[in-house]
Amino acid sequence: MKAEEILADAKTIAVVGLSRDPAKAAHGVPAVLQAHGFRIIPVHPTATELLGEKVYRSLKDIPEPVDVVDVFRPSPEAPGIARDAVEIGAKALWLQQGIVSAEARRIAEEGGLEYVENRCTAVVRATAAISKN
Repeated sequence: MKAEEILADAKTIAVVGLSRDPAKAAHGVPAVLQAHGFRIIPVHPTATELLGEKVYRSLKDIPEPVDVVDVFRPSPEAPGIARDAVEIGAKALWLQQGIVSAEARRIAEEGGLEYVENRCTAVVRATAAISKN
């Protein structure tokens, strides 16, 4: 499945590493997705609310189904996030631009998840004109 298809099929996106800082891509990209009708679920170690949504400490704490796990964390953290994404039954693992991990790819694919790396969800959304609104 292509990145465009994964995003077109998605409604709920858990964002691991959503930033408090509006100047960072890890805040702006999820905000753009939210503005285009995606349900954003922030995953952050200390924040309580981001983008008007309740924040969860880990993927495993999210009480609802997740379509895509969107990762804004360094590549060495990706395999652990991939394991959690498989465990919660996400449909896809998406590593943002600049993030690559052969181990995360293996874990995700062996767990039945679609996989995208080194691509920006906001760029894919814009170029494919995907909106849920």
